[in-house]
Amino acid sequence: MCVFAVKYPFLQDLPVKMQVICSMNWDDLRLFLEVARRQTLDEAATSLRQDATTVSRRLRRLETQLGQTLFERTRRGHILSAAGERLVVHVEAMEASAAGITGAGDAASDMSGHVRVGVPEGLGVSFIAPALSELATQYPQLHIDLITLSGFVSVPKREADMSILLTRPQKGRLKVLKLGDQSLCLYGHKNYLRKHRPVKTLQDLQDHTLIGYVEDRIYSSQLRYFDEVLTGLTPTLCSTNINAQHQLVQQGAGIGVLPRFIAHQTPELEVVLKDDITITRSFWLAIHEDVANLARIKAMRDFLVHLFATHADVLKAP
Repeated sequence: MCVFAVKYPFLQDLPVKMQVICSMNWDDLRLFLEVARRQTLDEAATSLRQDATTVSRRLRRLETQLGQTLFERTRRGHILSAAGERLVVHVEAMEASAAGITGAGDAASDMSGHVRVGVPEGLGVSFIAPALSELATQYPQLHIDLITLSGFVSVPKREADMSILLTRPQKGRLKVLKLGDQSLCLYGHKNYLRKHRPVKTLQDLQDHTLIGYVEDRIYSSQLRYFDEVLTGLTPTLCSTNINAQHQLVQQGAGIGVLPRFIAHQTPELEVVLKDDITITRSFWLAIHEDVANLARIKAMRDFLVHLFATHADVLKAP
């Protein structure tokens, strides 16, 4: 029996076919884990410094040894099968154990490997990415994937190690913590506001071009901002991307709801109905339980907590 099964008896509780992992080459299991995280053979091969053909061959050998199909091969890449999802839980636990054994007394070695973080696009581009070089400089062996999407990256589905969400997840094997709050306001470019009818009341907004999200592509109810401003308000200039909405407002195309941390980049934007409208949303960090105790995951978590704490004034209205 392998050292992991001796030291960590939970591995003995695996189904019989899965217990074979204890006699396998750890490099094959690490390769499996890398493909699960990267989801494409080319990216996994680059990370492992092997060619994609070798990775594919070793992966199929592993599946043959287990008698299980670990991935569904799709156009989007290698997606974990049900058997793969069960296996990845135990291999990540082994990874954490290996880090504790081989990295004892050597903090630098704990910081090698990948961390994949899913963030809403606007937050990732305007708030997190500009500060990320600090973490990269501190831990040069750490490989960081910042996944920015107009939508959420699923941690339970292994699309990322951690993800920043607009609502607190209520289920799943997750460690969850609140990162902070953000303020959103109505903004218009000063040239637009000068040329169009003054906005003195909420009803005046009905006479203006409103900029917002594409209704049937809204991925979270937390983004239905105009429902909170005034019932019946409907944006007519829409995008799925908050950065595109920012550009539209910046170019004087109309009035839109923007996060303060994005709007403050453009001094020419003015808050509309400042005393009447302030929308507050929260950011939540969800981390998969299986990787939460890895040193590199903790480092990323601590970096994000510190970033949100020290720049709270950028996120929230004064």
